[in-house]
Amino acid sequence: MASDTTTVRVALSERSYDIDIGHGLLLDAGRFVVEHTGCSHAVVITDSNVEPLHGQRVVESLERAGIRVDMATVPAGESTKSATHADQLWRLMLEFGADRKSLVVAVGGGVVGDLAGFIAATYGRGIRFVQIPTTLLAQVDSSVGGKVGINLPGAKNMVGAFWQPAAVLIDTDVLNTLPLREYRSGLAEVVKYGVILDAEFFEYLEGNIDGLNDRDASVMRHIVARCCKLKAQVVSADEREETGLRAVLNYGHTFCHAIEAETGYGTYLHGEAVAIGMLCASRLAESMGRIDADATRRQRELLEALGLPLAVPDVDHDVLIRAMQKDKKTEHGKLRFVLPSRVGHVELVSGVPADLVRAALVCS
Repeated sequence: MASDTTTVRVALSERSYDIDIGHGLLLDAGRFVVEHTGCSHAVVITDSNVEPLHGQRVVESLERAGIRVDMATVPAGESTKSATHADQLWRLMLEFGADRKSLVVAVGGGVVGDLAGFIAATYGRGIRFVQIPTTLLAQVDSSVGGKVGINLPGAKNMVGAFWQPAAVLIDTDVLNTLPLREYRSGLAEVVKYGVILDAEFFEYLEGNIDGLNDRDASVMRHIVARCCKLKAQVVSADEREETGLRAVLNYGHTFCHAIEAETGYGTYLHGEAVAIGMLCASRLAESMGRIDADATRRQRELLEALGLPLAVPDVDHDVLIRAMQKDKKTEHGKLRFVLPSRVGHVELVSGVPADLVRAALVCS
């Protein structure tokens, strides 16, 4: 790898894996995969948007490294993360002659990573996979940590597994090819890390709004590396969400997932719904006396400066609350939320009254 590559180690109880972060790394994807897996057959799973931009380049790099490669391309969009498309991919894996020694290589954003990882976790009772995320959201969040899965019509990520990648390759140069809306969506997850784990990082984001909006190369490498380090620390301490520590990563997501499900997957990009959900969660925490108004204001101003939507969509609030009760964090039907106690620290709070949740859905 290049000399300016940052490597982050995810240290797990049974094994560890590396995340390599830098610019221009996509050209070295084949060498990276061989060094980390030694595989001779790879199935690249990508989507219709990413294939012409980056998918073919990864295939060519893998082939140069002496790997036999097959490629499966799925339609772009959240609706692809479904049982229907999973079934299609399982059948393609059979056609490709994939076996227990084959490798799945996910090249794309969060949808591709979740879907391809789910295929790897289930095909042949589990085969190895490598994440090559091409969106900011996937680079800083979904590609790291091994949570893979698909959506049900009324519940996001309800079918899935914990299946850790063999390695993750992050080329920050690909961020320059993202449409503006997709890029901004990823920034919401970046802001999330500051709120939940690192007040100093949140201050860095507040002080580098121009660099964030301009996709400055040094700012990009810094924020991606910092987010990966923060997530690696959490995942290493709570790989399978058994202690509650990993739940902090779901800040804003109970509101977010309800919004996504009830507006139709794809109406909002995931990060857009996260931005709305974070502000709802902060208003909820404020109403419960857990934080002051200034913490909510800082989040609102930063998200607004980064061009993210903040208003809750025009959906019946009772419908949204019922959707939240299907969330994986609910406990015996009682609503649970990740709520801030200050910028840089959040806690999982159980038994939140529905009337306070309803009030938090109203933009102040």
